Amino acid sequence: MTVTIYDVAREAGVSMATVSRVVNNNPNVKPQTRKKVYEAIERLGYRPNAVARGLASKKTTTVGVVIPDISNSIFAEIARGIEDIANMYHYNIILCNADKRKEKEIRVINTLLEKQVDGLLFMGGTVTDEHIQAFQTSAVPIVLCATSDENGTYPSVDIDHEAAAFDAVNTLIRHGHREIAMISGTLQDPANGYARFQGYKRALEAAGIEYQEDLVRIGNYRYESGVEAMKYFLGLKKKPTAIFAATDEMAIGAIHSIQDEGLKVPDDFSIISVDNIRMASMVRPQLTTVAQPMYDLGAVAMRLLTKLMKKENVDNPRVILPHETILRLSVSHVD
Repeated sequence: MTVTIYDVAREAGVSMATVSRVVNNNPNVKPQTRKKVYEAIERLGYRPNAVARGLASKKTTTVGVVIPDISNSIFAEIARGIEDIANMYHYNIILCNADKRKEKEIRVINTLLEKQVDGLLFMGGTVTDEHIQAFQTSAVPIVLCATSDENGTYPSVDIDHEAAAFDAVNTLIRHGHREIAMISGTLQDPANGYARFQGYKRALEAAGIEYQEDLVRIGNYRYESGVEAMKYFLGLKKKPTAIFAATDEMAIGAIHSIQDEGLKVPDDFSIISVDNIRMASMVRPQLTTVAQPMYDLGAVAMRLLTKLMKKENVDNPRVILPHETILRLSVSHVD
């Protein structure tokens, strides 16, 4: 049978209120009494009822995290940062994968809020009006991680995606490239896809390079779409000399598509991308990329959420973390 707080109180010879104070770390308990209660808890194998404690304190010490694609290594690294800070501040994590489907994201958000989480982290997806409506149904703090909403309504931690893309394309330009193609994410994603596309266009404009619509292909951020986009570029009569891929996964797909045709990176095509996932340094040639501080994105977002949950002062609710260009072997100079 389940051991109750009444059983512990009887075993220790104290009141149930005293057991409750010990379990909840109330300092107003004599050391000798606290020791008796702990000994009774250990003998009986008592586990405090988290739900009951949550109802009494109106806190569950639980944070809901919505992750768009659990198979994507970017989000795994961000989640590690979230978990480490959550553990530091004694919060438990409920991690929910939404398969990059808006309707599932909305359903997961509503489910987590119904479970009375103390806060919510929404990670790396497009924030639509439907998401905002779901967020507004609850009074708990919400932080956006590796994304943001267009109006800046909700606290967020992200990088400047447009600037990261600008720096990536500018790296190619500094290496002498003028015919630069892009494998973009969806332009309906303002936080990542559209922002990186705008960074690409801005870099071309700054260098006096004409934008060519036929040098842009839209992918879905994943490896397979990089393969298919590169096949298209290989079929052009006038081929680009360099490719900017909006994600490392698409860049790696492009590299393999080039190699499947008996061509070489960077001899025949230079490749650069954004993210710096672990595979970027494992692929051959090693991929030049603009690194997101993925662990820090998760850690800073979780720390921001803890401040909001504890009603602490927050100086800056919209945090932009720095990115860094990592030069490896997939980019070469052209004459």
